[in-house]
Amino acid sequence: MTNNTLLKRTLGLATIVSASLFTHATLAAPQTLIVAGGCFWCVESDFEAVDGVTSAVSGYIGGHVKNPTYRQVAAKGTGHFEAVEITFDDEIVSLKTLADYFWKTIDPTDAYGQFCDKGAPYKTAMFYQNEEQKAVFDASLKNVEETKPFTDAIVTEILPASEFYIAEEYHQSYYTKNPARYGFYRLSCGRDSRIESLWGEVASKDHH
Repeated sequence: MTNNTLLKRTLGLATIVSASLFTHATLAAPQTLIVAGGCFWCVESDFEAVDGVTSAVSGYIGGHVKNPTYRQVAAKGTGHFEAVEITFDDEIVSLKTLADYFWKTIDPTDAYGQFCDKGAPYKTAMFYQNEEQKAVFDASLKNVEETKPFTDAIVTEILPASEFYIAEEYHQSYYTKNPARYGFYRLSCGRDSRIESLWGEVASKDHH
């Protein structure tokens, strides 16, 4: 075998290995979904409790101001939702499972906000990043509408994702940084009691 032939075979093998590694990396890439469920501290807490979720990041989505601050969003003039971008391993938990789970962590009948927080930033929504996600979200919504244990209409929207802006650092993992304050807020806001009154036994502690 000539040196040129050996070199070509070596380069060919390297290309095959490289392509294989690239394909594997692509298939194993983490998945994300973005939801708005009222206070993003609570949404983070609910989703980071799910096996297969690797991170939940608080932020803002859907508005008309670039790089909004919490003060701007809370003033209710930017059009943004408080939202959470959830990264998950779809070999452990599926997008469908997380979409179905989302409903049991919110009050999807409230058109004005969530629990004690009212106004546009606290409304609920699911934000699809591609048509496959939209199909999953639409099917999940249809299933909930057919099986919900209450009579009020569901008003949670399914919307196309726009740019997601990460919230200030002090909002990230707030429930772990300030557990006492977070616990008091969640209890006094009536989040869990309202969820249980809506969903009944379905809203077990596994859901919120």
